[in-house]
Amino acid sequence: MTEVMPVDLVQGQSRQLKSGWEKVAGKRFAAPMRCACRFAQPGVVEACVRTAPETTCSFGMKIERKPGPAMTSLHSDNLTNRSLSRRLIPLAVISAVLLMWQVLATLQVYPTFIIPPPVDVLKMFVSVALDGSLLHHSMVTLQAVLAGLACGAAVGVTLGYLVARSPLLEDALAPFVVGLQSTPIVAWAPLLVIWFGSGLTSKAITSALIVFFPTFVNTVVGMRNVPASLQDLLRVHRATRWQTLTVLEIPAALPVLLGGLKISATLAVIGAVVGEFVSADAGLGFLITLARSRYDTPLVLVAVIALALMARLLYGFVTLLERRLLAWQRSGTQSSFLQQGTIQE
Repeated sequence: MTEVMPVDLVQGQSRQLKSGWEKVAGKRFAAPMRCACRFAQPGVVEACVRTAPETTCSFGMKIERKPGPAMTSLHSDNLTNRSLSRRLIPLAVISAVLLMWQVLATLQVYPTFIIPPPVDVLKMFVSVALDGSLLHHSMVTLQAVLAGLACGAAVGVTLGYLVARSPLLEDALAPFVVGLQSTPIVAWAPLLVIWFGSGLTSKAITSALIVFFPTFVNTVVGMRNVPASLQDLLRVHRATRWQTLTVLEIPAALPVLLGGLKISATLAVIGAVVGEFVSADAGLGFLITLARSRYDTPLVLVAVIALALMARLLYGFVTLLERRLLAWQRSGTQSSFLQQGTIQE
């Protein structure tokens, strides 16, 4: 809101101040940008709104940030240039890696079956894409990844919330959680295949185990970092347990929780592939094992690239979800989630 503070003009009673130095109310001030003023009466300023994005105008009054057309255009150009640079940098890095790869293949530093040329990998990619085998194996792996990510995240968030609220439960579960995390996932994979078979279930559980820990820890940290002053405020308003959870705790813990979900999205791919390495008849992990036994390095690289793209897409989806759910942070209304909740006494 614009703060209206009447100021007597000593000099420069025009509605649009010129660039340079002006003397107003006995003080010298710089006015390099336009300043649109409203006059309550001759010689008295009622309100002043500068077109530059400062927080105070030439008269020292607080104003809203209302950039003028020139400032808006300049800011838009800067954002466009930054966005273009952020898109070009990854392409430049990928191009440099491909160039180095091609140089190594051309110089034959290593045999072709160890480091094949990029063209051979591209030909293999086109071949397996056209015959449908790449899509088939990718969909099998994606099913295990999504199932494991959903189960691991759900269990991690639920137990994380309960542990954050109950120190007794934390003492009871801590040895099992730490022991589960400290054991390599490749040690659990054979047991899971024995217990649940070589189908989708064992791969999904392997993926869920590796997803569980980061989600669990981030949920505990996020819930325990909820400001105590806001918790006290809701208690004063006699908020129920459900209202406190939905209005305060979940929105406040979302930044940390979504950060853990980003990590989990990429780890879910690792868990599913580890399960496929142990025992599988389909999937990208199975395709890598098959190609390795034949020393078909281009096919191995095609499967690895497919896994990398899958992980990147999942990471990007969580990033988009984060931008959507945390839009109130970027707008500067960090307590808007309290305003959106309705608390009835």
